[in-house]
Amino acid sequence: MKTKDSMWDLFQRRGLSRRSFLKTCITLTGILGLSPSMLADVVAAAEKNALPVVIWLHGHECTGCDESFIRSQSPMASDVLLNMISLEYSDTLSAASGEQFEKHLKETMEKYAGKYILATEGGVPLAEDGIYCMVGGRPYVTVLKEVAENAAAIIEYGSCASWGGIQAARPNPTNSVAVSDVVSGKPIINVPGCPPIPEVMTAVVMHYALFGEIPPLDSQGRPKQFYGNRIHDTCYRRAFFDSGMFVEKFDDAGAKAGWCLYKMGCRGPSSYNSCGNMRWWNGLSYPIQSGHGCIGCSSKGFWDNDPFYQRLPNIPVPKTITTADEVGMVAVGAAVAGVVAHGAISAVQKNKRQTEKHDDNVRGPQA
Repeated sequence: MKTKDSMWDLFQRRGLSRRSFLKTCITLTGILGLSPSMLADVVAAAEKNALPVVIWLHGHECTGCDESFIRSQSPMASDVLLNMISLEYSDTLSAASGEQFEKHLKETMEKYAGKYILATEGGVPLAEDGIYCMVGGRPYVTVLKEVAENAAAIIEYGSCASWGGIQAARPNPTNSVAVSDVVSGKPIINVPGCPPIPEVMTAVVMHYALFGEIPPLDSQGRPKQFYGNRIHDTCYRRAFFDSGMFVEKFDDAGAKAGWCLYKMGCRGPSSYNSCGNMRWWNGLSYPIQSGHGCIGCSSKGFWDNDPFYQRLPNIPVPKTITTADEVGMVAVGAAVAGVVAHGAISAVQKNKRQTEKHDDNVRGPQA
């Protein structure tokens, strides 16, 4: 692919309409979390900016991030790969392999030094000189350092690349670490999750492709537009939490009614991600919606949360100084009090009706 081409150039060369191009830009504006007023800027960038060269490395991982990426629907992963970026190297998404493919990697690094984006997936094992993960006959840590040296920016896809991953769980025999523990001095974007949401993955690389800069990041290097809210705050079960209505067992009546999973160890109150509003598979569902609490897969060290089903310490209810349990007791107490009050009122009303009927019978029919 000629990197001098912009997205609009590529659309024209492939006979795609201006309408399709504008619809793509509208989709990108939305998925990037930009204001509608930014649409003109997105269109202008897509018309003139050259498609970015991307090198995608795979380390100590399960390829789940790739599997997630190819399921992106807005934009579709195929559109990203064929029309929006120039993916020059990927162990799993590229058709080529072998010695010629490794030679192409070296040529790409030299030709586009200082201009390409390095996307990384997987942790970096350091034990025994990195022999636990080999790429092209060399330790992954060696390849990573070489490619990172002349990268314009680095994207750490998944919790493995961002935090070390499940292979870094105690006792971590391979001494697996995050990419940022090995390379530095470059703009680094953390996109944690096991795996990350597909549309989040495509949006992050497209933000850099359009504007030539990394998106606004939080204190942990994550894009704010996707990791700015707790899952707890966007969860549709939040009303049950505030009312003290909790699942106590996975097969109880509360579980069947869709009550809050906080007492089952849900990590929603401490996890930051877009699962609650973007969801998965084109907005179809996410773990909490399917009946399982959040395990905090985008949080550092989530793999050592043993056991997973142990509840978090008391989480305060907003705008109060009480806890979820106390709210539950108050709710139950209020319900009981309501039943008692209703019964008392009903009894009074019944007695009144009986008295009035008795009086009518005593007085007899009116003339």
